[in-house]
Amino acid sequence: MRKISILSLSLLLLAGIAVAQETKKPLSPPAKAEGTLNGKKITIDYSPPSKRDRVIMGELVPYGKVWRTGANAATTLKTEGDLMIGSVHVPAGTYTLYTIPGEKEWTLIVNKQTGQWGTNYDESQDLGRTKLAVKKLSAPVETFVIAIAPAGPNQATLSLKWENTEATARLLAH
Repeated sequence: MRKISILSLSLLLLAGIAVAQETKKPLSPPAKAEGTLNGKKITIDYSPPSKRDRVIMGELVPYGKVWRTGANAATTLKTEGDLMIGSVHVPAGTYTLYTIPGEKEWTLIVNKQTGQWGTNYDESQDLGRTKLAVKKLSAPVETFVIAIAPAGPNQATLSLKWENTEATARLLAH
């Protein structure tokens, strides 16, 4: 009888641990930015980190170094149609986005390698790089946000916002 009680208690404990692990939310849950240009869908899948009382720009995200542009797995761009991101021609397909943040200017990197963890950057796989305009925000942004906003016929603005910084590029249907 004692063996059955110990076994039952052990199973209940394991079940409780499994339920607790399932309900634990990740610190940077998956997010998505979507837009349409010329009837073709553009999707960016990423994991947005939060500020959580940390200094972000220049410290957690160092200036002048390649950043995975989010947390966890690499940030993925999928486009159904050809487009221009700033000065980079991006054929329809799937890519990874990286950035090189700076105080006054950022560089967006469109990389052909996909499916990797965010920190596994291979420069030889770059499709191209383009400059992003940077401005200071008047109010802090707690959780990193990537957005695609319409900006005219067959145009949109890609924006990345976090802490007190916004970096943007023009998207054009090509």
